[in-house]
Amino acid sequence: MNTPLVGPDELEAQLRAIGAERYHDKHPFHALLHGGRLDRGQVQAWALNRYEYQRCIPLKDAAILARMEDPALRRIWRQRILDHDGEHAGGGGIARWLHLTDALGLDRQLVESGRALLPATRFAVQAYIHFVRERSLLEAIASSLTELFSPQIISQRVAGMLANYDFVSREALAYFDNRLSQAPRDADFALDYVKQYARTPEQQEAVRAALRFKCSVLWSQLDALYLAYVEPGLIPPDAFRPEPAA
Repeated sequence: MNTPLVGPDELEAQLRAIGAERYHDKHPFHALLHGGRLDRGQVQAWALNRYEYQRCIPLKDAAILARMEDPALRRIWRQRILDHDGEHAGGGGIARWLHLTDALGLDRQLVESGRALLPATRFAVQAYIHFVRERSLLEAIASSLTELFSPQIISQRVAGMLANYDFVSREALAYFDNRLSQAPRDADFALDYVKQYARTPEQQEAVRAALRFKCSVLWSQLDALYLAYVEPGLIPPDAFRPEPAA
């Protein structure tokens, strides 16, 4: 079936509808996390596995940057890398995520090594990197549009974790403070780009598919956490095993 060409505003509405249906704020693991229904070990497992995604964001953005021939476009996109890597050692989003894993009592060397990751976490993150390397620049940029929906989940996450876990502090969650301004800025730019350059029905469908793919990347990571650490609780060999509750 041929998909008709739609106007930029209708394309935006379709993209927002994809997020409303598929974004991972709908996942039951997030309801447990935000609602205070996880124990310390389960929160540790989430933070450790999420670090793999966080550390690879600059790798993903560097792969996209390398494909941009327009210097003006590169100047805009490279800010994403600086946001996560920082202007100097110890700055940026990756460092702030490590402050969170430190605060949760995780060994930093273990977190950074990736030895204790769930296999599905590793595969999902690598799939995302391969996607932005192999697909068109338009699709690669469109895949970042999950940032359209992140401010709401960040607000829910911070409020819920602070209200429900005595082992989590506002300082430990400092990573999310910056994302509340960075994510909307980045999403607005990416949205304007795809609305301008998705000019054929095929390109528009590729943009929609890219966003669906990225939603699946995020969703699959939570599937793995739920199966390993909630129900049925089948932790793969070599993956992180929380210490038994006292």
